[in-house]
Amino acid sequence: MADRLSKHHGLGNDFLIALTDRLPLDAGTKAISWCDRRTGIGADGLIYGIRTINDSITMRLLNSDGSPAAVSGNGLRCLAQAIAIERGVPHLEIDISTPAGVRHCSVHAAAEPSTVVVTVDMGVICPGPDPDTDDLEGVVGEALAGVKRWETADIGNPHIVFEVDDFDGLDVASTGRAVEAHFEDGANVHFVKVAAPNQLELRVWERGAGITRACGSGATVAASIFHRWGAVGPKVMVSMPGGDAVVDVSGPTTLTGPATHIADVVMPDA
Repeated sequence: MADRLSKHHGLGNDFLIALTDRLPLDAGTKAISWCDRRTGIGADGLIYGIRTINDSITMRLLNSDGSPAAVSGNGLRCLAQAIAIERGVPHLEIDISTPAGVRHCSVHAAAEPSTVVVTVDMGVICPGPDPDTDDLEGVVGEALAGVKRWETADIGNPHIVFEVDDFDGLDVASTGRAVEAHFEDGANVHFVKVAAPNQLELRVWERGAGITRACGSGATVAASIFHRWGAVGPKVMVSMPGGDAVVDVSGPTTLTGPATHIADVVMPDA
């Protein structure tokens, strides 16, 4: 049968979403084909929202290169919006199962009809993987001066966060790729600076997708790390090229930001 998709973005981090009853065996191949920005529809990833018998949803995310990812903050917001649209409701409280655990999403209508604001419980942030080198500052320093400190974290997917003074001279693609290569299973690479007492600016290289305009899980990890370092308070605005998200680490760690419905697409039978 033809595949019915919707396209959404969370601060420019865009996803194709299929609400379905099963995960197809060729999901990775479809992700590569459909996410291609020249020969497909174009997206950073493909999300399957799989319905279960008790009306809950299981999320399975494939990056644009076909590789699986356990969780995505922006992807969860987009999936929650797609579910709300399918159910015909402006507001929604829903638990979504991911390989990283259950994530609760609260969907609320926004002023723009195509946009909602979603708060996601992002779960527990754990220590991240160790790189295979003791000189990551040297790897980054070749392209970016002023690296002050770094730390890894895992929120269902692995991250490394560098604190920098500014982004002058930063080539996110080449530097991010070089840093990621020092992790056995890859990692999302973030360059972050303090912009104001409770505001961070973030640039991201995502494992499996490359440069993206925003990263919800990365924003969450960065806010948590910088709060622990004493650089920001518990409620942080994280500014990315695609826009701003708010992370609150004062209780259960939450991520709040928009999700926007772009279009519905029907893919013809292969």
